[in-house]
Amino acid sequence: MTVAPVEKVLPEQQPQKTRPQPQHQSPPAGRAERHMVSAGWAFSAPSLLVVAGVMVFPIVFSVVMSLSNVNATVSGFHLSGLTFDNYSILFHADRYWHSLYFTVLYTIGTVFAEIIAGMLIALVLERLKSGRGWMMTLLLMPWAIVSVISAELWDYIYNGVYGVLNAALSPLFGHDINVLGTPLGATVGMAVADIWKTTPFVAVIILAGLVMLPGDVMEAGRMDGANGWQIFWHIRFPLMRPTLSIAVMFRILQAFGLFDLPYVLTNGGPGNSTESLALLGYQVLFVDLKFGPGAAVATSTAVIVLIGCLLFLKVFRSQVGQEEI
Repeated sequence: MTVAPVEKVLPEQQPQKTRPQPQHQSPPAGRAERHMVSAGWAFSAPSLLVVAGVMVFPIVFSVVMSLSNVNATVSGFHLSGLTFDNYSILFHADRYWHSLYFTVLYTIGTVFAEIIAGMLIALVLERLKSGRGWMMTLLLMPWAIVSVISAELWDYIYNGVYGVLNAALSPLFGHDINVLGTPLGATVGMAVADIWKTTPFVAVIILAGLVMLPGDVMEAGRMDGANGWQIFWHIRFPLMRPTLSIAVMFRILQAFGLFDLPYVLTNGGPGNSTESLALLGYQVLFVDLKFGPGAAVATSTAVIVLIGCLLFLKVFRSQVGQEEI
């Protein structure tokens, strides 16, 4: 008696074809999601109204004032008509172009120096095996000091009569050293004070980017025979470009609104050699009480900053890739 193979006795089992079920979002889930979105807008509405009142309204009002005839009255000022005379006065004034020229050069110089110094400090902090927290605390102390207090401290150093720098260098040169007495000395002195205060902030941002770099890429570079400089320049620096871009953008925005240092240290002098756009706007608007031209200074500065931010974001997108934004 022969036994038939099991495969011939039992019918071949065909795999059951399952029809893909359409994935529809249930109505209750959709309503819950819409309810969450509405609740989010409801909770955010008070803060959005505050932001609109504090930021948007002054900007819009400054634009309207810069395009109007402003007449001072006993109770304040009165706006009438539409005019471009305020911008005509502004663009034909050498003082405005000097302030713009000084602000742009000061921003480029200080931001470049702060990025270089911040990178060096971050590389040193990255290699520290112990005590990094203490070093970061000490470095952040200048950044934590209020700008006006920091400017007063540097005034004690630069002052030509009782300054520390004058006391240290006057015996060597045989005369008093007044750093803030010349346009070049005042500009360099302000830049040094600004770099001293803001470089720790840049160093912390760069350090955060350095510790996030993938270690296997550097290890592969070492296995290929690359030295320390080649690893930094060809591997680490390109990977750090997004972090550096963020640090540069923050510092450009801060440096272009320079006001505290020249107001306390030099008041824009000698002459108007260290007068920034922010200080010029303050002088014209609140000291000279020329509301129309002062509003034109504020509006033109905001437009320049907006154009700079848009250009920088375009470069930033090209550096990190559209998909990462």
